[in-house]
Amino acid sequence: MDVLLVDDSRTMRLLVQRALRQAGFRSLVVGEAANGVEALKTLETERPRLVLSDWNMPEMSGIELLQNLRSSNNMVPLGFLTSEASAEIRECAMDNGASFLINKPFTPEDVQAALNPILGG
Repeated sequence: MDVLLVDDSRTMRLLVQRALRQAGFRSLVVGEAANGVEALKTLETERPRLVLSDWNMPEMSGIELLQNLRSSNNMVPLGFLTSEASAEIRECAMDNGASFLINKPFTPEDVQAALNPILGG
């Protein structure tokens, strides 16, 4: 698995996968999780190159997922795709070790610019 996509909305997961293809990342193997709890379970056995997460999800939010990963010394790059656009949210994400934050709605170009440094062009 190259990317673990974490979002409680199945529709959003499909839209992100489409944006990944449109951004030129056609050969990525993408796994899915509906929340942070599912993501942590997946990460027990999988080692993706990147985790793409929503911020607001039931059971475990994206920031809680990130904090849990970092507290267990899992340094997998994690970026957020979120409608949370405030400076406080961005600062919280970066202070906790996020690689990037892309605001919804996003374009394939936004995805490409954020992912290229991590996954290559």
